[in-house]
Amino acid sequence: MSTLLIAIGAFFLYLIAYHTYGKFLGRKIFKLSSEAEVPSIQLKDDIDFVPTKKSIIFGHHFTSIAGTGPIVGPALAVVWGWLPALLWVIFGSILIGAVHDFGSLVVSMRNRGQTVGDIAGRILAPRTRILFLSILFMALTIVLAIFGLVIASVFRMYPAAISPCLIQIPIAVSIGILIHRKGANILIPSIIALAIMYLSVFYGNDGALGKFNSTLASWSVITWVIVLLGYCYIASVLPVWTLLQPRDFINSMQLLSAIGLVLVGLIVAGIWGGAPIETSARPPLEIVAPATRIGADSPDGAPWIFPFLFITIACGAISGFHCLVSSGTSSKQLKCETDAQFVGYGSMLTEGLLAVLVILACVSGLGLGTESSDGSFLTGKAAYLSRYETWGEAKGLGAKVGAFVDGSANFLKALGIAPQFAVALMGVFVASFAATTLDTACRLQRYVIQEIASTLYTKRSATGSKTKINLSLNPLSWLTNKHGATILAVILAFGVAASPTTGLEWSWENAGKGGLNLWPLFGATNQLLGGLAFLVILFWMRRRNLPIWFIALHTMFMLILPALAMSIELFKSSGWLSQQKPLLATIGLTTLVLEAWMLIEAFIAWPKVKGVLEQSLPPINSQNENQNEGGRSC
Repeated sequence: MSTLLIAIGAFFLYLIAYHTYGKFLGRKIFKLSSEAEVPSIQLKDDIDFVPTKKSIIFGHHFTSIAGTGPIVGPALAVVWGWLPALLWVIFGSILIGAVHDFGSLVVSMRNRGQTVGDIAGRILAPRTRILFLSILFMALTIVLAIFGLVIASVFRMYPAAISPCLIQIPIAVSIGILIHRKGANILIPSIIALAIMYLSVFYGNDGALGKFNSTLASWSVITWVIVLLGYCYIASVLPVWTLLQPRDFINSMQLLSAIGLVLVGLIVAGIWGGAPIETSARPPLEIVAPATRIGADSPDGAPWIFPFLFITIACGAISGFHCLVSSGTSSKQLKCETDAQFVGYGSMLTEGLLAVLVILACVSGLGLGTESSDGSFLTGKAAYLSRYETWGEAKGLGAKVGAFVDGSANFLKALGIAPQFAVALMGVFVASFAATTLDTACRLQRYVIQEIASTLYTKRSATGSKTKINLSLNPLSWLTNKHGATILAVILAFGVAASPTTGLEWSWENAGKGGLNLWPLFGATNQLLGGLAFLVILFWMRRRNLPIWFIALHTMFMLILPALAMSIELFKSSGWLSQQKPLLATIGLTTLVLEAWMLIEAFIAWPKVKGVLEQSLPPINSQNENQNEGGRSC
C-alpha cells in the first residue's frame, strides 16, 4: 500500500506544483503574455522556425528531454535506498529542474530562439559565448556517441522493440505532410499510428515480423551506430514538421499511454496484488528495498552518496541537456508565449513522475517476481538484491534497463497483460525515448557547430567593426551550412563510437562501444550545463531587476555539485589521473577550466549588470517583417 500512496501522492503533488509554483513563475516572474511576439512567427522559415500547437511541441519536448535519463539514473540510484532517490526526484524536479527548463525556454524565446550558449555572450560577457558553446559541443558529442550504443543495446535485449521504432518513421513523415500541407488534425492519424505500433509490439515475437526483428537484433553494435547516425543526419536537416514534430508526437502518445498503463497496473497491484504466480496467489505489492543504504550499510563498491546521487539522477530531477532542447528547438516552434509554462514546466514535471514510477518499479515491482542470473525465480527482497546487492551488479546498462523493464512489466502483468507483451512494450518504451533524444541531440549539435563556425570566421576590420570573411576563401565556411555542420557532428560521434572500449583490441564486434570510454564524464558534464544555464537565467533576471534569490541558490547548487563530483573522479587515489586515463582526464580538466573561466567572467560582470539591459539584437530585416506580418496567433 505504501507504493500506491507514494505514486498517487507524487501525481497530485506535481499537479499542485504546476498550478501554483508554475503559474507564479509564468505570471509574476517571467510575465508571459499572449500578445508577445515569438521567434516562430518573427523568423518563420518552415524549417527550424515553425509556429506549432502546444500539444505537438509538448510531445516533441517531453520525448526529447526524457531519453533514457529518467530511467537509467533512478534505476541505478536506488542502490543507495529508495528514500534519497525519491526525495531528490520529487523536490528536485519541482523546485529546480522545472524552473531550469522553463527559464531556459523563456529566455530563448525573448532572444529570437537563440541557444543558451549564444545568449551567454550578450547576457554575461562576449568571451563566455565561445566558452559555453565549447562545453555544449563536448557534451553533445558524448551524447551522440553514447546513445547509438544505448539504442543498439536495447534492440539486442528486446528485439520486439525494433519494428515499432522503425514503423514510426514513414508514418510520421506521412502525418507531417498531411498536417502541414492539408491542415489536417494530428490526433486521429496519431491514434491510428499508435494502434499500428501496439500491433507491431504484440506480434513482434511471432511469424515473419519476429524473424525480421531477430535478424536486425543480431546486427553488430557498430552496424546499428552507422544506421542510427545516418538517420540522424537526415532527421536533422529536414524541416521540423516533416519528421521531428510528428514522430515525437506519436512517441509522446505511446510513452504517455505506457506511463498510464504502468500507473494503472501499479494501482491494481497495490490494491489486489501482482499477477498470480505458481500458487495462483496474488503477491502483495510492497517496497522490498531498504529506505537508505548509506554509511556502514553502503553497497560494496558504491561511491559516496553525496555528491554522486545528484549526478546519477539527472533527467528525473534536473538535466543540463534540457536547456539545449528548450533553447535549441522548442523555443523556435512555440506560437504563443504563454504556452511556455505547459511545455517547459509541465514536461519536466511529467518526467519527474516517470522517474518516480521507475523508482517504484525497481524497489517494488521487482519484488513481484523476477528471474535471477542462474534462472531461478525470486520474489521480495531477494529479487531486489539480485540486481542491487553490490554497486557492480547495478552499474551496467543492461542491469539498470532490465530492472526497470522487469519491474514495470510486473505492474502490467497485474492487469492481466501477457508477460511477453508486457516486457516487449517496456522495451519499446526505453528504445523510443532514446531514439527521440538521439535525433534531437544531432540537430542541437548542428546549431552549436554553426554558431561556433560563424564566430570563428568573423574578423574585425581595421576600423574595429566586425566583417565576414569571404565564404569562398574560408575553409570553415561550410560548417555554417546545415549540411556541413550536421556531417561534422555525425562524423565526430562515429569516430568516438567506433573505437573499442578501454583495454580491448579493435574488432567489428567491439567497435561501436567507444562511447563507454566517455560515459563517466556524462553525469557531471550534463549537470554542469544545468548550472551554467542557470547562470545565464540569473544574469538575464538581474538585468531586469527581477527577484533572483531562488535562482541564485539553484545556480550555486548546480555549479558546485558537478565540479565537486568531477574533481573527486579526477583526483581521488583511484581516479582518472592516477589510472592514466588521458582522454577522461583531459576532457574533465578542460571542462573544469572552462567553468572556472566562465565564473571569473561572471564575477567581473556581476556588479555592472544590475538594471542594465544587454545590447539589443539587430533588427529583423524587412523581408522577414513583411513575410511574417500579422502572423501572431495564440
